[in-house]
Amino acid sequence: MEYASSWLQSLKSWSLRKSRSGSLYAVAKAREAEQRHPPIGSFLTVDGVRLHYVERGQGEPLVLIHGNGTMIQDFLVSGIVDELAKRYRIIIIDRPGYGYSERPRALWTPRAHATLFQKALQQLGVSQAVVLGHSWGTLVAVALALQAPQLVRGLVLASGYYFPTLRADVILFSPPAIPVVGDAMRYTISPVISRLLLPGLIKAMFAPASVPDRFDREFPKELMLRPPQLRASAEDAALMTPVTVELQEHYRELKLPVVIVAGADDQIADVGRQSERLHGEIAYSELIVVPGMGHMIHHLAPGQVVGAVDRAIGKVGARAA
Repeated sequence: MEYASSWLQSLKSWSLRKSRSGSLYAVAKAREAEQRHPPIGSFLTVDGVRLHYVERGQGEPLVLIHGNGTMIQDFLVSGIVDELAKRYRIIIIDRPGYGYSERPRALWTPRAHATLFQKALQQLGVSQAVVLGHSWGTLVAVALALQAPQLVRGLVLASGYYFPTLRADVILFSPPAIPVVGDAMRYTISPVISRLLLPGLIKAMFAPASVPDRFDREFPKELMLRPPQLRASAEDAALMTPVTVELQEHYRELKLPVVIVAGADDQIADVGRQSERLHGEIAYSELIVVPGMGHMIHHLAPGQVVGAVDRAIGKVGARAA
């Protein structure tokens, strides 16, 4: 009995030391990433949530909403912002928990995001805008259009997930979202495992195309591996299927110009089950499917995405006239 008790105590002490060591590693790597990639924009506070955002250009307001796991730089590195800023006022906000935006403990559904974004845009003096969402960001864009039809004049939805399906990635990436257990994981094993998995995940996001050199060179991948961002990503993954169950009941209520764009060979969001089906649901929508391209369509076919924005804004202007 004494031997067993001593062995258990030794095991407990070893586990505690490993946990502390892992936590120190995660914190040190996060600080290192933030020193290497400091904030690139400005900050505003909405309902007590500090949000990091970037503005470029002048003209018709165009709001860009990024997907799961990424941040403002996803759009900047793609090159579409440089082109769009020549004629539009571009606003990109790090969604809560990503980049340098805070994420208080809450249920961050697309509708919760939309409420926050609506108030943020009001602070920025935006009363009407066209909204482009990518991947998980399309859910926020749709929720914003449903909740604030007077604000959103048109939508561009890129590589979106709109209808519930069985997804292996939800099961794989959700555990760090679990309270207490997830907190421990994010400061111990999750950063290490994520660091090993990240190259393969990025490759899958671009497949069947290769990862562009500019993305590989300029996107701050280290920021994706910080514990707070791992929590945000895990929570979004866990919510992905449940939130579409609710939102799909309202797609037919969208009465504004919508341009849907997707890669024909997207391996993350099936085009037939998602983008094509949504096109059938929305009366005023247009569908653009780019052959041979994957999920990161704004990187792989930036001209097509810029063209989709121009078409959406053209439709908005024609409708107003």
